[in-house]
Amino acid sequence: MDAIGNGFGFSLAGLVVGTAVGATGVGGGSLMTPILILFYGISPALAVGTDLLYASISKSFGVLLHGRNGSLDWKIVGWLSAGSVPAALVTVFLLDQAGGSTPALDRLIKFTLSGAVIVTAVFTLFQELLASRLNLGRARGELEPAMQRTLTVAAGVLIGAVVTISSVGAGVIGMMILLILYPKHAPIRIVGSDLAHAVLITAIAGAGHARMGTVNYELLGWLLIGAMPGIWIGSKLGFGMNPKMLKRVIAGILIVVGSMTLWKTLHTTPSVVAGAVAR
Repeated sequence: MDAIGNGFGFSLAGLVVGTAVGATGVGGGSLMTPILILFYGISPALAVGTDLLYASISKSFGVLLHGRNGSLDWKIVGWLSAGSVPAALVTVFLLDQAGGSTPALDRLIKFTLSGAVIVTAVFTLFQELLASRLNLGRARGELEPAMQRTLTVAAGVLIGAVVTISSVGAGVIGMMILLILYPKHAPIRIVGSDLAHAVLITAIAGAGHARMGTVNYELLGWLLIGAMPGIWIGSKLGFGMNPKMLKRVIAGILIVVGSMTLWKTLHTTPSVVAGAVAR
């Protein structure tokens, strides 16, 4: 990558995404991976692999805070992981068998990525409506424990596969599913459990991508340099701004980015972005 000659540009991307995450809790891979692909010309496989490790590292601090506050349900994390970890390992194996960054794989990543980003945006827009409906669910009660566990494992399988392919889904999509399956759980415990699982699954999927050679550690470093102060700045800004308005703005950006990714995939002849980022 010419010694990351555009390193400060990558740090700027990390700063912007980190600020969005700190202010709203939304952004992460949903913004970072499309930005790397659309605006920096990074090959999809490399963007996903690098972003997975970026997400795992940047979210670890949040898990420590939730652990200290006791806002983690390790049983939920365990049942999710029972599905997501095998799914991630199998998906990494299949991606590796596909030969790493190939035109077909790049196209699959872009399709999966655009779909996951748009789903994330839609959930972000209707999060309050879903929460109000779930209040009715609390009055009716939860599913039987055995059914809860089965559906949680199944959700883990879906999340593990989607995250490994696109780097999106471990955060907002996982939280959406958990809110539906566990309506009587305190929301803060759902957030903490989802975050802990996100760190685990992005680390495993990222390690798999690293083994495939689809991680650039210098790029990762530049992203983290921007992300860490960005998360702090975003958390400070979030206190003084309307959180609903912020989430709507982020959701709108996600819809645009997801649609751009899908449009580019549909209207571009499959090709590897060779030389965009040297492994």
